[in-house]
Amino acid sequence: MSTSSNCESLPSVAPLASVRAWLTPLELGVLGAIWGASFLFMRVAANDFGAVPLVEMRLALGAIVLLPFLWRARASFPPKLWPKLALIGLINSAIPFVLFAWAAQRAPAGVGAIANAMTVLFTALVGFLFFGEKIGMKRAVSLFVGFAGVVVLASGKIAGASIGWAVAAGTGAAFLYGIGINLVRRHLTGLPAAAVAAATLGSAALLMLPFAIVQWPQHAIPARSWLSAAMLGVLCTGIAFVLYYRLIARIGASRAATVTYLIPLFGVAWAWLLLGEPLTLTMGIAGALILGSVALSQRAAR
Repeated sequence: MSTSSNCESLPSVAPLASVRAWLTPLELGVLGAIWGASFLFMRVAANDFGAVPLVEMRLALGAIVLLPFLWRARASFPPKLWPKLALIGLINSAIPFVLFAWAAQRAPAGVGAIANAMTVLFTALVGFLFFGEKIGMKRAVSLFVGFAGVVVLASGKIAGASIGWAVAAGTGAAFLYGIGINLVRRHLTGLPAAAVAAATLGSAALLMLPFAIVQWPQHAIPARSWLSAAMLGVLCTGIAFVLYYRLIARIGASRAATVTYLIPLFGVAWAWLLLGEPLTLTMGIAGALILGSVALSQRAAR
């Protein structure tokens, strides 16, 4: 009798394992494509909105999409926690988003996407400098290689114009992401991740609102830029966070972080396909150095 019931249960287990085998790579690819597209949307909309108003749209729409998760876990967020959430929201969302949007006004979308890959390395560096984490020789080498990639990227020119300041802004944003990730790990562990994202995005949106109102553009904004801003907030922030936390729950944070490898590839590809932006030799070399350093860092961490 027990043998029979065990045999009957096998067909239900096998399809589930089969589904998970292809679902995870698919979701990683979709998430990489979505986050890669965020640099395309910023490139399209940043000049019409300006960096701060565009980021306000992104923060507010992302928070609205994630609001049901926060409402469901509201008992876990006492009033004394909100100043900390607001500070992390500024460091991990608002200021990096503004830096990337500012860079998008001055350089091709692929430049920001490549600089974004430094987040993994900066997370390790911040943990080492400020939180006493061990870094190891391999990760130290990966950091050096990654920084070399940033220098190569910053030295390049697009259509004869230097992109050094845009690279500096993107690298600064990645550094702030590294700080924010470490702060989340140490101060918000145990809270529902999607609810934390909603709280930090919403807090950052409220703090940025006065600046966005002051800088709101006086001219008419084209429909294409409105659509790009909406996609940036709803798809690339709200929905992408939900997808990311689903992956973390299923496969763990380390494996989910491999999406970092895909973002620059999709960012450059979308900009080339849809905006006709060039892929220069400098961008190719810098991208190879930075992605190679991220891969080495991940192997060393494991």
